[in-house]
Amino acid sequence: MSDNVGNFSSSIAGTAAVTATATGTGPGSNGVHGQTSSNSDSAVFGEHLGQGIGVFGRGQFGVMGQSSSSFGVIGHGGDVGVYAHNTTLSGNLNDAYLASQGFAGDFHGNVSVLGDVTVSGDVVLTGADCAEEFDIAEATHIEPGTVMVLNQDGTLHRSQQAYDKRVAGVISGAGDYRPGMILDRRQSRDNRLPVALVGKVYCKVDAQYAAIEVGDLLTTSPTPGHAMKAADPFKGFGSVIGKALRPLPGGQGMIPILIALQ
Repeated sequence: MSDNVGNFSSSIAGTAAVTATATGTGPGSNGVHGQTSSNSDSAVFGEHLGQGIGVFGRGQFGVMGQSSSSFGVIGHGGDVGVYAHNTTLSGNLNDAYLASQGFAGDFHGNVSVLGDVTVSGDVVLTGADCAEEFDIAEATHIEPGTVMVLNQDGTLHRSQQAYDKRVAGVISGAGDYRPGMILDRRQSRDNRLPVALVGKVYCKVDAQYAAIEVGDLLTTSPTPGHAMKAADPFKGFGSVIGKALRPLPGGQGMIPILIALQ
């Protein structure tokens, strides 16, 4: 679907069956205005007899719907009712979050509604973990996959010692995994990153202390920002990050783990 939308939007400057231009700039200077009192027909109707798009909107707001009593926008489809695609996000996860923009969908309501979204079917999240944003104490760049621990003021910094009970989680977004849900998003705050708390996430690990096998419990290591095998179960209590989903016989690397703070 995204390919069709992209192909269509790239060639939209071609000829048109009807062209309407508004010369004014104030309220009411609409390029196209449709009005009807019918309860069954549409004020503006667009139909494509092939496989293209019935109505295409481009501008600061591509398409806007407003209603004082019912639905602002209704979407029906045999595949997807409403499709939203954002083109401003970069490939780097940290850059995407720090950009403070780039949502495919953004819902705002009034004081009583607060932008609530009602879903009658399943909510399918394609990401791998449930993350929460935290303030990062360090000014240096923190990469996805880094193991983080709590400071006294509630901010996070890279882990630096073994079996640290202050461990908070792993920076989400490394490898092929992306967060499926992010809690406590605050666009206006700088130096905040999503930390995976539940689910699967790629994590930096150091196997020089002990070889890591699938199912091994992991804890913080003396290597900054890296996890290691929790070989001592007594020290590991309260400092376990999760379970290894892939082995690492030696050296340092990035492996997927199942987050399970305990």
